[in-house]
Amino acid sequence: MEQPDLVIEAKSKSVELHTKRPVMAILTIEDDILLFRGNRENFADLLRTGRRMGFIVYVLTTKHLNFSKKQLKGFTYDEQKEVWYEQLFPFPDVIYNRIPQREDEILPSVKGKIESCMRNPNTQLFNPTFFNKWNLFEWLKMSKTTKPYIPTTRRMVSCSGLSRLIRKHPYLYLKPVSGKAGKGIMTIKVEPEKHLPYRLRIQEDKKSITYNCSTIPKLWTRIRKQSLGEAYIAQQGIPLASVNDRRFDLRALVQKNQRGQWDITGIGARVAGSLSITTHVPRGGSIEDPEKLLIKAFGEERAKIIMIKAKNTALLIAKQIERASGMELGEMSMDLGVDETGNVWFFEANSKPMKFDEPHIRKKSLERIFHYGLFLYSKKKAKLGGA
Repeated sequence: MEQPDLVIEAKSKSVELHTKRPVMAILTIEDDILLFRGNRENFADLLRTGRRMGFIVYVLTTKHLNFSKKQLKGFTYDEQKEVWYEQLFPFPDVIYNRIPQREDEILPSVKGKIESCMRNPNTQLFNPTFFNKWNLFEWLKMSKTTKPYIPTTRRMVSCSGLSRLIRKHPYLYLKPVSGKAGKGIMTIKVEPEKHLPYRLRIQEDKKSITYNCSTIPKLWTRIRKQSLGEAYIAQQGIPLASVNDRRFDLRALVQKNQRGQWDITGIGARVAGSLSITTHVPRGGSIEDPEKLLIKAFGEERAKIIMIKAKNTALLIAKQIERASGMELGEMSMDLGVDETGNVWFFEANSKPMKFDEPHIRKKSLERIFHYGLFLYSKKKAKLGGA
């Protein structure tokens, strides 16, 4: 059901200030027209789940985040009237960062508020920033346990560098460093027997377009034109397992539980669209059952082993990303590939996961946010000496 963006005056002026209930704010950025940005349906689900689990929960903009006040202006949702409205709430014990766009997060005023949150003893903020793809691979290469799951990855900075990589890996993926949901992805495939041996495929919405080039300099010129000066990485292409000639990969959601430990919330699978070079649903991919796909591709026994391997890999990677980044993280989604021989590969991680469409994963993911919120709330109370 579509939710109006209307905000009405609250009937009650504020929520009880002297409360022993944990308070969580969902952090976003203000909007001149809509009042706040972000996925309103997701925010409403979070509010519903948080209330059921005993939290005071509200949407907070960086503009209204004021560290000198005990009460802040926030937004809540009226289920019956289907409207968002403004109200005063207690200062949050825990802040869940859902600022939706990278360009919002790097604004000096927003960065300043996030940095202040991380220094402030009265609140606990998790997932402070989006990940940068290049940083992710650098962090994972630092550990012997996670390095084997990383395809060869290089910064794409020169024609000669691309030439060296193509000689080593005749199938490459090119990805924008700050990309999201498969946007801007390209592939290169070398077909030496052809008159125009360098085939460049570019993702366009739900289909791809192809250019065939005679030389690497001509290929490089086309890539530079397409990338519009954006920073890219080039990555070894992995021949993914497929069912009915359609490649698939796995999407893992890894979140911290009530003990503050990383745990697998769920694993889904995404099958590439017939005209797409990625498995992302907005690019024509479809949602499938991972067990069924793995059984069709590898048989029942091997499918079980691969699934256990994928879960263990996701946990190893989440721990290493948190350790190497030095950030307080509570969740991440992860794209994992399974190649034709059954090996597991890491492709990317997202610190602001999009919602999973699988109902069992979705329900658990919402609850986990508040399980971890309770852990952080207890940690804060202990830090402040039980005050």
